[in-house]
Amino acid sequence: MAVSVLTAGERRRPWYLLAPTLLALIFLLLVPIGIMLVYTFYTFKTAGVETADFNPGNWHEFFTDPYYRGFLWKTARVAAITALLCALMGYPAAYCIAMTRFRHKWLLLLLLIVPFWISFTIRTFSWIHILGEQGVINVTLKSLGLISEPLQMLYTEGAVIMGMIHFLLPYMILNVYVSLDGIDRNLVSAARSLGCTNWQAFREVTLPLSLPGLGAGLLLSFVLAAGSYVTPQILGGRSDSLFGNLIFDTIMRELNWPMGTTLSVVLLALLGVVSVIYSRYMGLSTIFKGLSR
Repeated sequence: MAVSVLTAGERRRPWYLLAPTLLALIFLLLVPIGIMLVYTFYTFKTAGVETADFNPGNWHEFFTDPYYRGFLWKTARVAAITALLCALMGYPAAYCIAMTRFRHKWLLLLLLIVPFWISFTIRTFSWIHILGEQGVINVTLKSLGLISEPLQMLYTEGAVIMGMIHFLLPYMILNVYVSLDGIDRNLVSAARSLGCTNWQAFREVTLPLSLPGLGAGLLLSFVLAAGSYVTPQILGGRSDSLFGNLIFDTIMRELNWPMGTTLSVVLLALLGVVSVIYSRYMGLSTIFKGLSR
């Protein structure tokens, strides 16, 4: 059997192709993260003024002040609830799209991405006209005589979670759909021919094979929800701010860049740990498959 030998130029060719991306990652991602890490050891003097010395005071303040840990825990809790609700709502929708015999399945997928054609900020503001005191729900309930005073739905944690589900649900559906669409239908038919009911065939064949897509959707939903700033800023009250809002206030209002960068690195580390755990058991390639559809 003939053995092909690559020349030196052919061996370097992949690096030439990767060079623009690697340079962009280095100068636009790794270098800024490195600068942020250095800034976490600066000392805050007054608004917009800090001294460049190696002072671990910002890290000591974060680990000893329960105020910051409370924000971090609340952000993780809200992001986890959002991801789980996206999974519960997205899986049945993805299953219906994948299993339908409708000739124009592409139309269903097109409808799924239509919300992306509208600005994310505008979509978030639209919830004010639905959940507000003069919103559709309160006006309808009052006109039916079911309530005498408007319900407090806006500027609550529930409104924040609903707004993030509105944003993240398509990502969940697309990831689960990719996994379901790739399952060999003969496996389900074989399970049915061996005596399984429809539910047993789903539980023993379809559900296990679709778990990678479900896991990818959960990871994407959790990461994007945990780093969210706009949705809690618009739909949440002062007590419903998340870690992203805390970082914004620390940097832009207090002008405390050292503490703001410390909080940013903490959030980056948290999301990095979650991503590493997911990659260890599921693999990040399933996410790229979902996003490439």
